[in-house]
Amino acid sequence: MPVFPILSIALLIALAASTAQAADVPQRACLSKAEQHAAVASHSAVPLAVVLKTPREHARHGEVVRVRLCHNDDKLIYMLTLLGRSGKVFTVTVDAASGAPVSVR
Repeated sequence: MPVFPILSIALLIALAASTAQAADVPQRACLSKAEQHAAVASHSAVPLAVVLKTPREHARHGEVVRVRLCHNDDKLIYMLTLLGRSGKVFTVTVDAASGAPVSVR
């Protein structure tokens, strides 16, 4: 039996399974730059300068590589990607309304 048809069927099954699992994970819709400015102007989110102090205040020494403002369920969160001094990459999630850290991974 040819390998290609079996391989393509296995690939389709894996793709269907991964799509089904992705549907279970809550999607985070991140805001565009204009939407971010509007959220800060309407006081729905604290300014980015306040959020950038958060990792330093909690002894997370690292360089901020990326910041996104996203919807998480019914509230806004900042997702900061940091590169630690050891070379390890971690994510800090901050509540955008208060500026308080939610989680570190």
